[in-house]
Amino acid sequence: MTPPRRLALAVATISLAALSTACGAVGQAVDCNTAVNELSKITTEWSGAITKNATDTAALGDASKAAAAKTKELAGKYDGDVAAALNDFAAGFESLESGDISKATEFSGKMSGFTSKITAACS
Repeated sequence: MTPPRRLALAVATISLAALSTACGAVGQAVDCNTAVNELSKITTEWSGAITKNATDTAALGDASKAAAAKTKELAGKYDGDVAAALNDFAAGFESLESGDISKATEFSGKMSGFTSKITAACS
């Protein structure tokens, strides 16, 4: 499996599994379920875009730029820790905008930190 495919799989698995269970509390002040669902859509679109042609670094850069913009827009709908966590996630996508495959490993390593921040913000 090529690095972008592994990265896409890691993103999809981590974000869907960790995030979807983190924000189910009734009476939550921030609608974390909505934020998580939107972020899941963004990561799924990103994952699909980069796995179409795993060797296309331009596709990685374009998909990452789009995902960063969408994640920042989503962060703008929230305050406090949720917004901060989403902005961190967006910064992770931004780190891949150059299409540099070597940055993918770094991004993958930061995934658990991004999801932990969102989980904590939604608890």
